[in-house]
Amino acid sequence: MSTEPWIRPVTLEGRLVRLEPLRPDHLADLAEVAFDPHLWRWTIARPIDLPTLEAWLTAALDAAEAGTERPFATIDQASGRAIGSTRFLNIVSEHRRLEIGWTWIAGSYQRTGANREAKLLQLGHAFEDLGANRVEFKTDSLNEQSRAALLGIGATFEGIFRNHMVMPDGRLRHSAYYSVVREAWPAVRARLEALLER
Repeated sequence: MSTEPWIRPVTLEGRLVRLEPLRPDHLADLAEVAFDPHLWRWTIARPIDLPTLEAWLTAALDAAEAGTERPFATIDQASGRAIGSTRFLNIVSEHRRLEIGWTWIAGSYQRTGANREAKLLQLGHAFEDLGANRVEFKTDSLNEQSRAALLGIGATFEGIFRNHMVMPDGRLRHSAYYSVVREAWPAVRARLEALLER
């Protein structure tokens, strides 16, 4: 039986963005774009300054070292600069299941196709290289923009986990769950590719 991890560090190349394993030297670029409070409104992490962004980065790298998550820096291909981050998490190798999450991207790159292409790269790697059966996503049930975006890429809404998380302000968050399963991937891929061609 192999002791190799199912999901190993990898760089995924697209036309607009490149996803590369998150490293400490991405911090300077991320600090240029990370301190917009709107980016973190729906998340447990709330980096508001360099020390809290460093803590976020350290936690991500610790999870990568432990093999429980695979965090990426999202790199703008044109400038070569890190403009956000995303990761694979909740990795369950025996069932070929994982989550795509912790995704954020600089405000100036939203609605440019960068995040959509990042999802295409991650989903393609999950289904075509790793043989995943299921990729899931979750978001705050109040986050209408994220929920619409997930439906827009072809993910299926599966339901609400009530009282799922306690947010930094004490609010109980209900989480909306979505998924793409292996059988649906060809149609989702075609949809994402068509959206990126627009």
